[in-house]
Amino acid sequence: MKIGFIGAGSMATALARGLHEPAVVYDPQAIRAEALATQVGGEALDSGQAVAERSDVVVLAHKPAHLKEAAEGVAGRAKAIVSIVAAMPIERLEEVYLDVPVYRFIPNIPVEVGRGVLCYVAGTHAADGPEQELLQLLGRCGTVIPMDEPLLEPATALMSCGPAFIALVVEAMADAGSRHGLDPDLARRLVVETMAGSAAFLDATGLDAEGLRTRVATPGGLTERGLKVLEDKGLRDAFDGAVDLVVEATTAK
Repeated sequence: MKIGFIGAGSMATALARGLHEPAVVYDPQAIRAEALATQVGGEALDSGQAVAERSDVVVLAHKPAHLKEAAEGVAGRAKAIVSIVAAMPIERLEEVYLDVPVYRFIPNIPVEVGRGVLCYVAGTHAADGPEQELLQLLGRCGTVIPMDEPLLEPATALMSCGPAFIALVVEAMADAGSRHGLDPDLARRLVVETMAGSAAFLDATGLDAEGLRTRVATPGGLTERGLKVLEDKGLRDAFDGAVDLVVEATTAK
């Protein structure tokens, strides 16, 4: 399956690198298209139309405001559309790309290393196109989770914005350790390995976060007291606020 990208920003780059497939790429900033094409052993082209004509599937990775502009050279030529455009519902995409199979995915940055999450909504004509082949292909990049489209906004707050939120947690914990004498790089390594191990443990034991927390925090022990400090300092409220902001901003568009 020949993949074409329209847009060569951060998320398109992560996805293309995670797929490990040569791709044709167009971006209004030619230097970005060249950079991405070089990274994946593909080719930068000079228009979206050229991408559509050379691809089995066109991945839309442009800004939401550029939907109509991008479609001018692609609609009527693309065989299938994969959209990773934020806050762009299937209904709107199908108004522009008539009678073409459309597949909407929201990926996150870890798709680049094969550990991403890709939330998926099938378009009206999805079964008429290469749906199963696409799901298998994108499954190389991580876990594909089909869902109802109205749930994409809260999902986006958790899995798309989540890596940045988690990175802030890593920074904060590592900085706290560094203040007590740990080398900063060692502190980050300790936090990252602990985070990775905790995620693996949760995955293997039914995602029981409360159970893991209870198991580690023995009654009256230091972990329990540390958790109380986090609660008292407003950790839950901080995450509630961040998720609320993302959901409200995306649903308002």
